[in-house]
Amino acid sequence: QEQLVESGGGSVQPGGSLKLSCVASGLSFRAYSVGWFRQAPGQEREGVAVIRSDGMIKYYADSVKGRFTISQDNAKNTLYLQMNSLKPEDTAMYYCAASPRSPAYGTLYHLNPDKYNIWGQGTQVTVSS
Repeated sequence: QEQLVESGGGSVQPGGSLKLSCVASGLSFRAYSVGWFRQAPGQEREGVAVIRSDGMIKYYADSVKGRFTISQDNAKNTLYLQMNSLKPEDTAMYYCAASPRSPAYGTLYHLNPDKYNIWGQGTQVTVSS
């Protein structure tokens, strides 16, 4: 059974950093596109960063480019999201997600939550002074 379990969330001051982790079981990153999504209260879920199944192509939302870095460790079947220079608007529940589909489409496709069918339970990130 495919499962994703996130960890690493917490509370941090603006300008601070956090590193999220997502451990996968029942699936291989080599066959899935995997990524991070977030949802703030009253807002729709949005894509943050995704790695395609080839492990080479990465997609980022404009709002996090230059501040967040997505990476994966295939040996540990673990996905990471390093978040630096955090802002209050980054406050949200962060989810890890996976999809067996990994077409050669662009950012809009890969950051669309509707394209992902395997989800973790989420980890809360709060950025506040």
